Amino acid sequence: MDGQFTDLMGEIGTKAKAAALELACASSERKAAALLSAADAVWARRREILDANCLDLDYGTEKGLSASMMDRLRLDENRLRGIVDSLRSVAEQKDPVGRVLAEWDRPNGLHIQRVATPIGVIGVIYESRPNVTADAGALALKSGNAVILRGGSESFHSSEAIHDCMVAGLRAAGLPEAAIQLIPTRDREMVTAMLQAVAHIDVIVPRGGKGLVGLVQREARVPVFAHLEGICHVYADKDADLEKARAVVLNAKTRRTGICGSAECLLIDWRFYTQHGAVLIEDLLKAGVEVRTEGELLKIPGTVKAAPEDFGREFLDMIIAAKLVDGVDEAIAHIRKYGSQHTEAVLTENDAVAEQFFRELDSAILLRNASTQFADGGEFGMGAEIGIATGKLHARGPVGAEQLCSFKYLVTGDGTIRT
Repeated sequence: MDGQFTDLMGEIGTKAKAAALELACASSERKAAALLSAADAVWARRREILDANCLDLDYGTEKGLSASMMDRLRLDENRLRGIVDSLRSVAEQKDPVGRVLAEWDRPNGLHIQRVATPIGVIGVIYESRPNVTADAGALALKSGNAVILRGGSESFHSSEAIHDCMVAGLRAAGLPEAAIQLIPTRDREMVTAMLQAVAHIDVIVPRGGKGLVGLVQREARVPVFAHLEGICHVYADKDADLEKARAVVLNAKTRRTGICGSAECLLIDWRFYTQHGAVLIEDLLKAGVEVRTEGELLKIPGTVKAAPEDFGREFLDMIIAAKLVDGVDEAIAHIRKYGSQHTEAVLTENDAVAEQFFRELDSAILLRNASTQFADGGEFGMGAEIGIATGKLHARGPVGAEQLCSFKYLVTGDGTIRT
């Protein structure tokens, strides 16, 4: 790796470490004030941000980005309003730092508390979505962490404009501007530099496609919160309510196809199919979804024969795999084989089926009679998310401010000695 990138990473990391020490002691009021000022700045500078986004959209078109990637990249006034609302929502949340997670007394006379504390410095590497600049900055700040952001080359100008607003918020609240830093170059060498920056970064959060996340998981020397793919399933049980099922399946696939919570596989109990016919598949076809399937479902006009690799594939497009299954046991077996432990939904009015689905699957998010598109920190009441984690240590599902905290033990004695 070129020495200039190592040096740049060292400079940025040193500033982040110093800022993290200050943030760990910052009051809830100052952190909230910074976020509210940042929200005001985003709205006041919305024309400037949208102009920057136009430059990125032109760049994305030149690069031949897919429609779903362009959708992730695109900003408009409604999406900027969403960023503003998210910043204000995070500002209003209870401060997670200093929470007493547990406390107890020991027979030896010690009083022990487990207390939430910031992790330190968070590194976030992301593609396309410029809103991550605000989301990650806000959640890191709320949880008392400094953050180093490396946005995608395609969102360079948009991220820079939003980052300027975040820094304006820090400045207004008298907090260190280095608390939220944006890597100032498109060069991919800086990704490598971040992944190896064990002296400066405490955890890396990648947000992007399989290629980016796979690279991070392979090469990172810094611990990682990540999910590789969002291969999300929806299972329509024999006891599903037809109208609920129709609404959920259509929304889970079509609301936004380019997000990790988009449904990629529909499993239908054959008894549901016998009773209600092809209605779920027909709804998808009418909406313009390409349905790749096999067996009996291939008899439905407009469907396409699925290749073996279509089951267990993240399409991120108006494409879905579909299959008939023999009850919840076969649905669970299929998801265990092909899923990525991200998000799965069961559609049923049968409590026993729902309980079995929840008990026997170990995905980070499991839903009943609700769209997989709810796999989002904002929808969970976190204000925003820095990413989705499917690992089993520390953080799972949407990673919000609470998940960006570690803990320490505070132990109080009274001249207590160990014999």
